[in-house]
Amino acid sequence: MKFKIYTDGACSGNPGPGGWGAVIFDKNNTQKNISGSEKNTTNNRMELLAAIMALKKIKSGSDVVIYTDSTYVKNGMTEWVDNWKKKWLEKFK
Repeated sequence: MKFKIYTDGACSGNPGPGGWGAVIFDKNNTQKNISGSEKNTTNNRMELLAAIMALKKIKSGSDVVIYTDSTYVKNGMTEWVDNWKKKWLEKFK
């Protein structure tokens, strides 16, 4: 099954109060909206949380395309994720 996910996150001040949102479309183009907020956060955290929370709503192994306006999220998923995993694994050995 193919899903399309559109994400966004923002905050007022950095850090400051912020929110995130995602719109998820399944193969039948059925739309599901999810969102959340934090009292004290950063813009990058809200951008990442939008993608993470959307992915948590989808069965593991599904075919997914994520649309984001965040360079941080895009680079995190496509360029930095392998190094992040190595650092996290080393930290929690």
